[in-house]
Amino acid sequence: MTYKIFNNKYIKDFITLDNKNTPCYIYDTSLLKDTFHAAYKALNENFNNAHIHYAIKANTHPKIIELAKEYSMGIDCVSGGEILQALDNKIPPSNIVFAGVGKTNQEIDIALEKDIFSFNCESIQEIEVINERARNKNKIASICIRINPNIDAKTHHYISTGQFDDKFGIAFSTTSEFLQSQLGEFKNIKFIGLHYHVGSQILDRTVFESLTNTVNKHFETLLNIGIKIEHINFGGGLGIDYTNPSQNPIVDFDNYFETFSKGFKFKNSVQIHFELGRSLVAQSGIIVSNVLFNKTTHLTNFLIIDAGMTELIRPALYQAKHHIESLSINKNIKKYHVVGPICESSDILAKNIELPETNRNDLIVIYSTGAYAKVLSSQYNLRPSASEYFI
Repeated sequence: MTYKIFNNKYIKDFITLDNKNTPCYIYDTSLLKDTFHAAYKALNENFNNAHIHYAIKANTHPKIIELAKEYSMGIDCVSGGEILQALDNKIPPSNIVFAGVGKTNQEIDIALEKDIFSFNCESIQEIEVINERARNKNKIASICIRINPNIDAKTHHYISTGQFDDKFGIAFSTTSEFLQSQLGEFKNIKFIGLHYHVGSQILDRTVFESLTNTVNKHFETLLNIGIKIEHINFGGGLGIDYTNPSQNPIVDFDNYFETFSKGFKFKNSVQIHFELGRSLVAQSGIIVSNVLFNKTTHLTNFLIIDAGMTELIRPALYQAKHHIESLSINKNIKKYHVVGPICESSDILAKNIELPETNRNDLIVIYSTGAYAKVLSSQYNLRPSASEYFI
């Protein structure tokens, strides 16, 4: 499956003929719609009672939130600002979940006042604070407790969230003790279920199988001591193909949901939730950048481009690799370090990659930037914010 956004001539014409400034973000609306549709279809083929909450932290653009709403998805938020963004785009509060390890009083109050569906709580003290603030507002707060299952996501340690030395979630033993001995003291809390999320950019299916087996054990343990569970949230974390985005623009959602559908023994007893972000939007976006200068230092050829860590921080933050193409028509191939203009040594987008011989004013395309690019952008060095286009 290929899309016109991956056609180099189309990209060049879009930028040069319309006089678009670079760097800029471009999103393929057709691919976005096809991806959301594929996820929606696969979910409903595997479950009778399951929901996707789009993880808005991946990309907060209103057009993408509108697409999530079109496919009956809720929104997974990790800040008060994201809750307000979802509400501003007409997402019903009953379709909003609020996660995050450090919720402020103001953010908790926003969620309580708007009557969102659920808080995903990450510490016992957080539950205490929510209970107190709900009592002051004469509200009942529905909560899921986020369990840290101590599962290795087999991904970069900066995007691992489910091991005991990660900051996220509560150990199951602590949760079980709390539910048995303390929950009754919290009169303004309604416990409705468990929440899990073990990491991001997960490509190994066995990680999700391990998670499913762990949730089965936790569910059975709580069931045996009389704890009622109405909802299970498996989180997200499904990875994409950063190496071959044109060949694999849409991930295998069927395989992903089938893992949980076949493995979770209680799927017909509870409402199931997933929180997908990257897998829904990443492949639909590219960054287009202009080459500013060529430079050779000893044996290293540099392409200095006008996009950098202010537009895409992932390579500097956790050594992420993105597929990069030059729109040069030169047939000679050279190895380059592709670097940005920012005054930081870590502002490197790729090292020793083979590209057609590329010169000043040639265009560079960085793929798979629909997620965690614009939302992580900054104006460091007082750089202007890059524009976004939907085509």
